[in-house]
Amino acid sequence: MRLSALFIRLVAFCLAVIVCSIAARVVVTAVETRSVEAVGVALDENGHAFASVLGDGLQVILEGEAPNEAMRFRAISTAGGMVDASRVIDNMTVQDSASIVAPEFSLEILRNDSGISIIGLIPASSDRDDLTETLTDMAGENSNFADFLATADYEVPDGWDRAVAFSLRALRQLPRSKISVRAGVVTVEAISDSPEQKAQLETSLRRSSPDGVTITLNIMAPRPVMSPFLTRFIIDENGRRFDSCVADTTAAELRIIAAAQAVGVEGEIGCMVALGAPTTRWADAVTMSIAALDDLGGGTVTISDADIILVANAGTVAGNFDRVAGELENALPEIFALEAILPATPEQDGAGPPQFIATLSPEGLVQLRGRISTELLNSTAENFAHAKFASADVSMATRIVDGLPNSWPIRVLAGIEALSQLSNGSVIVEPANIVVRGNTGLPDASGEITRLLIEKLGEAEEFEVSVTYVEALDPIAALPTTEECLDQIMNVTESRKITFEPSSARIAGAGAAILDDITEILQRCADLRIEIAGYTDSQGSEDGNQRLSQQRADAVLDGLRVRRVPVASFRSVGYGEADPIADNETADGREANRRIEFSLIVPESTEELTGLDQIKVEAAAEDAAREDATPDEDAAPEDATE
Repeated sequence: MRLSALFIRLVAFCLAVIVCSIAARVVVTAVETRSVEAVGVALDENGHAFASVLGDGLQVILEGEAPNEAMRFRAISTAGGMVDASRVIDNMTVQDSASIVAPEFSLEILRNDSGISIIGLIPASSDRDDLTETLTDMAGENSNFADFLATADYEVPDGWDRAVAFSLRALRQLPRSKISVRAGVVTVEAISDSPEQKAQLETSLRRSSPDGVTITLNIMAPRPVMSPFLTRFIIDENGRRFDSCVADTTAAELRIIAAAQAVGVEGEIGCMVALGAPTTRWADAVTMSIAALDDLGGGTVTISDADIILVANAGTVAGNFDRVAGELENALPEIFALEAILPATPEQDGAGPPQFIATLSPEGLVQLRGRISTELLNSTAENFAHAKFASADVSMATRIVDGLPNSWPIRVLAGIEALSQLSNGSVIVEPANIVVRGNTGLPDASGEITRLLIEKLGEAEEFEVSVTYVEALDPIAALPTTEECLDQIMNVTESRKITFEPSSARIAGAGAAILDDITEILQRCADLRIEIAGYTDSQGSEDGNQRLSQQRADAVLDGLRVRRVPVASFRSVGYGEADPIADNETADGREANRRIEFSLIVPESTEELTGLDQIKVEAAAEDAAREDATPDEDAAPEDATE
């Protein structure tokens, strides 16, 4: 019995060992599989596809060929991040390093009056001593030579020797230059003494350029220095032409040529591009001067540095000359000074006094032209005109001249102020007289101007005021009557209708635009008394219709009020379904009956009249009284005893 029991226990123990061994193997296999899969996924996600993963129990083996040592290390680190680093076995190799690429050989040679310097990288097999000796001889005994060359032991690239040889030939001809050399490519930047020398150098270098070498030439000829910087343009019986034309830039040259062509110059035009311009706005002054001379119709204009001399043809109308010269003087850049000369003919000697003229067009454009005594007066007159006419469109065509009377400033400013009383017209200021002519909408403008001139100039001064009252310009007389205002409102609402949302007092559709148009009319109409009447159709209760019509009339009144229409004398009334204008049995009829009407509030007596209507009633009463007081010549005299 004891042996049997012992045997049974031994068998059970063996079976347990076998089962445990199988279970351990299964667990190890599962761990191995999961580790290999996790490491493989991580390697792929991090761009290490070159590495393959094998499992050996709990160990993870990396195999493959890494592009470089850094990539190999990153792959090991990636694997160590997924499993214990002690379990990672590195069986990877690293690719052999690629052969080193030869550097790009290049030279840069600088030459100027101080000497020559060279910097760059050349092949070690080049004859460096011969190169430096050549450059030293070229620099000369009294000049410096700086050598910053480095060498590298690589094969000489194709085209290198030919490029270096050409660069040395070019350097001998170019005492102020920079030459850049690469294999088969040479770039030359240099300065020549003249345009002629520039052309000769370019021709010579291109002819001597070797085959297989790309040559880029950038040789600049310095612009000449002009003193004085002079342009002269003429218009006479022989045509329109330049005697001299210079420009400070190529762009300025093109602008000056375009200005000359615009006034009729034909054929080829050329301006010298030079240094020495007094300002970068040289082209502005030249183009303005050419246009001014064309406006005069003939003469000469000379622009010498910052001085401009404009000489008109003898016989040029003095007024036109003053206008053109004044406009040019005011438009020129500040640095320029204009001298305008109008040669006198025998008939013109003592022909008339100097004048200052100010004009106001019906469109509100103001022009000041003629003669001004000082720069300060010129600026003051322009600012005064801007203030008096509240307009930025003030055109200046004035000239500053000597010899004007001491009273000229006060006469000019008084003339501008007198012109401001007119709707349109002109003022001519002379040493002994001022003439004011034009139209006005102010009934007493003539008297106001007269009082103004006496106050400013004194009672002894001569002046002439010839002003015409034009009723259409009168801001009061031009106002429409109340009937005209109402007719305009009726015209607006005749073809368009103020509509509301169903069973609501909210204005809908185009109603807002209609109110805008009515507002524009009412702003031109003073002291109106208007009733705004609201109507509905017959549907619904009578009380409800009356309330809705009142609300809609109130809405229109409120709409005008928010548009800043003075509605203190307005009233809104809701009439409900009263006074239909169409059949309420049809849809079209009901639509027509739902309406807003405008009408004048007729006062019961003249005591209720205000504003313009009251003035008109009183004026009519005065006219009637005067007619009654006028005796009838045909009537017999009344009996004094009656």
